[in-house]
Amino acid sequence: MQGHIGVQVPVTVRTFTQLFSCTPRGARLARRLVANRMDVWGYVYDSEASESVTLVVAELAANAVTHGRVKGRDFRVRLVMRSGEDVVRVEVADALPERRPVLRELPGPGEDDEGGRGLLLVDALAERWGATLCTGGTYKTVWAEVRVPGR
Repeated sequence: MQGHIGVQVPVTVRTFTQLFSCTPRGARLARRLVANRMDVWGYVYDSEASESVTLVVAELAANAVTHGRVKGRDFRVRLVMRSGEDVVRVEVADALPERRPVLRELPGPGEDDEGGRGLLLVDALAERWGATLCTGGTYKTVWAEVRVPGR
């Protein structure tokens, strides 16, 4: 009896990783470079997929700059997309592991509290999201998985 030889389908993993200065300028650059990377991957600039991933990066990068800033330390943006999957995993790592992301509700009438609601947008655009501490506790990564329908 002959053994069955299975056909292995190759898996292509596309990644993009970049360090940015932990400044508002670094956050803007992260957004622009991610939009460019999505275009390179076949998701044109004004497509829903590109806009969703770019907005998630913009919110997480803004949080890293606002709440995860440590003088002299950068933040990192990483995108991962596997062939055959319609999800882009967005990861934004910053240097303040003790500042965990908190999802806040929309303000009620008369409430002027600004900020802290960017994660509502992430929550709406992502299939799922969360935060992980690195081994040793020197940084945290906030991640989101964003569905990107076929090109």
